[in-house]
Amino acid sequence: MYYYPLQPPYILLALGLFAALTSGVAFAGTLKLIVQKWQADGAENSNTRLSNRQLVIPFAGITFGIALFLCSGFEIFGFPPVLAYAVGLPVAFLTSLLIWLQLGSMLTFVERRGMQSLNLDSWS
Repeated sequence: MYYYPLQPPYILLALGLFAALTSGVAFAGTLKLIVQKWQADGAENSNTRLSNRQLVIPFAGITFGIALFLCSGFEIFGFPPVLAYAVGLPVAFLTSLLIWLQLGSMLTFVERRGMQSLNLDSWS
C-alpha cells in the first residue's frame, strides 16, 4: 500500500527554508564582525577570547530551519510523518553538530596562530 499525504507540508518546507536562509545571513554577519575585530586587533595578541555565544543563536536557527525543511521534504516525497522526522532530525542535527565542531576548531586555530595561518593560497 502506498502512502499519499492528503495535505503535503509545503508551507513548512517554505518556512524551514526561510528560517535557514535568514539565520544564515545573521550568522554570516556575526562571523564577519568577529573576524574583522580579530584582523584589526590581531587574533593571537587580542585579549578577546573566542565567544561562541554570539554564534549559537544564528547557528541554532540554521539547524532548526534545515531540520524542518528536510523533514517536510521527506513528507512531500512520500515518507510517513513519523518516518520523515525519524530520518530527518538525526541527519540534520548530526550534520550541524559536526559543522559546529569543525567551525569551533578552525576559530580556535585562528585565535592561537593568527589570521595568516589560514592562507590557503600559499598551498598551491
